[in-house]
Amino acid sequence: MVRLLFWIALIAAAFWLWRKFKLSQQSRPEQKLDDPLKMVRCAHCGVHLPNDRALQQGSQWYCSQAHLEQGPEQKH
Repeated sequence: MVRLLFWIALIAAAFWLWRKFKLSQQSRPEQKLDDPLKMVRCAHCGVHLPNDRALQQGSQWYCSQAHLEQGPEQKH
């Protein structure tokens, strides 16, 4: 009889711990992602890239130093 009570108590304790763990997982706030980066267009070649990787000159954005030096694309 004591063995039966022991197993019932052990199963009840395991069930209680499992439920407590599941509830604590659900109540955690979700981690927010960083703000998305703004995408900009290279004034020379037209490729889009994140503004943290682009080079800016005035209101123009460029994908590389070479394109910055060449300036905006000349339209014919």
